Amino acid sequence: MRGWALDLGTTNSGIAGWDESADRPRLVDLRSVCRDPAGDDPLEAPRMVPSAVQFLERPGFIDRLGAWPPVARRFFLGRRAVIGRQALERNRDEVHPAFVPGFKAALLHESLRPLARSGRRAISAREAARAFLRELLHEVKHATGARIRDLVVTSPVSAFETYRAEVGRILERLGVRRVRFIDEPVAAALGYGLSLTRERKVLVTDIGGGTMHLILVHLSPGGAMGGQAEVLAKVGRPLGGDAVDGWVLEDACRQAGWPPLEPEGDDGNRFWRRLMLAEACRVKEALHFDETSVFRVTPPGSSSRASGDQPGSSLVTLTRPRLVEILEKNGFYRGLEASLAAIFDDGTASADEVDDVLLVGGSTLLPGVFARLEARFDRRRLRGWQPFEAVAYGGACFAADRGGALDFIVHDYAFVTHDARTGEPQYTVVVPRGTRFPTRPDFWKRQLVPTCSLGERESIFRLVICEVASGDGDGRRFVWDAAGDLRKVGGAGGDEKVVVPLNDSSPTLGYLDPPHDPRDRRPRLEISFGVNADRWLTATVLDLLTRKDLMREEPVVRLI
Repeated sequence: MRGWALDLGTTNSGIAGWDESADRPRLVDLRSVCRDPAGDDPLEAPRMVPSAVQFLERPGFIDRLGAWPPVARRFFLGRRAVIGRQALERNRDEVHPAFVPGFKAALLHESLRPLARSGRRAISAREAARAFLRELLHEVKHATGARIRDLVVTSPVSAFETYRAEVGRILERLGVRRVRFIDEPVAAALGYGLSLTRERKVLVTDIGGGTMHLILVHLSPGGAMGGQAEVLAKVGRPLGGDAVDGWVLEDACRQAGWPPLEPEGDDGNRFWRRLMLAEACRVKEALHFDETSVFRVTPPGSSSRASGDQPGSSLVTLTRPRLVEILEKNGFYRGLEASLAAIFDDGTASADEVDDVLLVGGSTLLPGVFARLEARFDRRRLRGWQPFEAVAYGGACFAADRGGALDFIVHDYAFVTHDARTGEPQYTVVVPRGTRFPTRPDFWKRQLVPTCSLGERESIFRLVICEVASGDGDGRRFVWDAAGDLRKVGGAGGDEKVVVPLNDSSPTLGYLDPPHDPRDRRPRLEISFGVNADRWLTATVLDLLTRKDLMREEPVVRLI
């Protein structure tokens, strides 16, 4: 690998590199600290690393020696802390004073703010970030054999220069000789495969654990070369996955007859609440696909491994419609709509001028988010199939100088016909995923016989173009269906195929004069499909009987 990039996140972080053999970015597989080393479900972000740190309370001589700056710049000797999944596991049943569940928010504004303590010594956000990054780079060295000396770091556009300076100094002390930064919207655009060789307006909808951020940016080739975006408008609200977990917990406590415990209180109450919030998060994520999930409410003082039949515990069933009600009741959807309105209120740009909408952060997968964005911007402008990895992937593209060769079609696109005997739908792929564009106008070309489905003479030629998702090894395992609901594709319990019609309201591609007789099984039409530079599927339809063009390279639907 080459072209290393770091996405330092509030909840999860990732290191990506450019895989030259596959000609694409990949996350570095850090199995000892990632979220789930055995997981393969992209919705669980198994290869991301929780941004959590557990300091060693009694570091040995080698550990202390390895922290000495001249040594730290050259070698990974000993360790300062455990990070990621290991840190979370050590604090599953008891929270240690030296545990830092997250540090980015403090590092952005108050790098010296104490977040934990080791003995009598306070641990600042700066120290937590330094320990996390040190162990993360150590894990990369262990997994790949490479000591990273040149690194691109993705950065929020709202970050002050002090944040970049903090991260840069930490990495330099850890032996990274060259540190570059790229604005997160630029990285997200590259990660979603947008080639920044032309100007475009992009709306990044970033809903993570802590906040809902909407940022409208102008991306230009010149700015992209420097990793910078021009911010046209931005708005943020404290409506992220953490808030949703709290609402789900409150609802479960109410159903179980438990009074909700406030974040303030004694250590026992705070610890119990943290365990129950983790359970709420699990239940919430299960409802991405399942209609129901069971919430195990255990009494304060119980272990996280307590069984559902423990005295005083309750099993509460939560349904997907109930989750939608919870989101509605607590203003999540109103917050999203208000944020969208605020982005366009000052007239800097209109919704129609937005070229692409990028979904970043796990909470963009909550029910109703995609559907609301689709209603405002249309499906053809939405990119949301890798909300966890897009920023890290884009950073790796930037680091490897591969930002100008990423224009390809992401989904399979097909037209639908029906079997004459059974009536079963049949899908003929005309543009397979991975196709580079623009293509020739006759990229796909065939002669067809009108179906005459009603057994009568056919005077209108119709073709419904569909987006087709299947779980056949392309790495993506979810898609949004025609109703805007999240669907699992492939694997255990997933759909074999999810098909979304794109032009079913206007499928007409020409008129046949004279009409076609159903008894005539000779090809009547020659049809060609291609993809132009603006991602439109274009069609040319020739009537073989009259030798007239019914269409000539006319746009039908826009692809992503």
